[in-house]
Amino acid sequence: MLWTAAGVVTLAFLIALEIAARHYGVPGPITNQAREVVFAPKSGPLLYASMALMLVVLPWRQRFIAIGAAVGIDIVFFLVRWVVDAKMMFGNGALWVIMGCAVIAVTRRTGPERLLLLKGVGLGLLLVAGRKTGDAWLLITSKTRPQVLDQYVATADHALGNPSWVAGRIVDATGAVGAHVLDYVYIQLAVAAVVVALYQLRNVASEGRFPGHHLVRTFLVIGLLGPGIYMIYPVVGPIFAYGTDGGHWAVADLWPNTPPAVVTPQHMPFNEITPRNCMPSLHTAWATTIFIHSRRGPRVLRFAGVFWLIATLGATLGFGYHYGADIVAGVVFAYTIDAALRAYDRGWDRAGIQLVVYGTVVFTAFLVSYRYLPMEMARYPWLFGPLLLVAMASVVYGYMRTARLWEPKAAPAKPLEPQPELV
Repeated sequence: MLWTAAGVVTLAFLIALEIAARHYGVPGPITNQAREVVFAPKSGPLLYASMALMLVVLPWRQRFIAIGAAVGIDIVFFLVRWVVDAKMMFGNGALWVIMGCAVIAVTRRTGPERLLLLKGVGLGLLLVAGRKTGDAWLLITSKTRPQVLDQYVATADHALGNPSWVAGRIVDATGAVGAHVLDYVYIQLAVAAVVVALYQLRNVASEGRFPGHHLVRTFLVIGLLGPGIYMIYPVVGPIFAYGTDGGHWAVADLWPNTPPAVVTPQHMPFNEITPRNCMPSLHTAWATTIFIHSRRGPRVLRFAGVFWLIATLGATLGFGYHYGADIVAGVVFAYTIDAALRAYDRGWDRAGIQLVVYGTVVFTAFLVSYRYLPMEMARYPWLFGPLLLVAMASVVYGYMRTARLWEPKAAPAKPLEPQPELV
């Protein structure tokens, strides 16, 4: 019943977004996803990553059959597009395989096998739908929030030393190679998440069930709650508000060479195209989640988690997409949501409730201070800068301490019983 209720709510949400997008004259998430059944997908790697999530519920022989079918379908689409000179992109085969498994689950499976396969299909489709839903939601933020709060965040960011301006100059100094690497990491964040998730879900087929807590859940909840905060706190980012990408809407062409002056911030109008998707930084929150969940994996996965987090931070700041204040808020946002999901699995014990409440209070305090205390933060950076970092670190430390309490303790070894002496 829980999975059915979640499916109904998700479908209703997608229909509402479709109607809202149509109101603004553009196709919504359902239409865009339906087009990818035949037309070139926006992201082929994302579709294959979604199919890989679904395959965790299948035995190895069926996995190989599904992969072969997806590749074969994509080859056919590739040849047809080559003949008609259409846009080239792979990924249709993966989507066809996911839909085919949904049909097989309904028509050929029964009982627990059907439920497990439907869960796998739902998991893969959620990742795909999340991308389309995000695109529609970002359009809504740009249409419904004509005023942005970038001047407030940029002023408060003086407390952290204007890290976006510093990182922007560093990325420029690295040249095209550094920019291309960071851009790839930034774009393929979902694929990195799937790699960690596949390790966590590697035993689903053999055990016949999903683990209680895994990365995909946190990833999806962050994507569900974060855009709501975009509506409350609309921010476009330094490259738009203070850079050339903002055109005549920008305050001035300052990023990344000249930090903005400390003046009284004001609401500023902005165009109806640029998404208001900065506060908090969801890319930082997602990369933090990858880092958290990779800690229990092998060494190569732990190193990958660290690399993806550092590279994502470099990209979000170095490309001018976020302020330092967004990054700090995004880290607290990620740890708080992951703690809430783990506490939910454990039945909301006292330690879990305290951690979630504390993380929520710190995150709210960040948003309130950015809005109502930016001038004080800019005037006293040696006070407010360390306070922001200490508050963020306290949430991380609280999570680590509480997580250790939640870890199952090894049973003490039984003492050896004395054996009778052989005579």
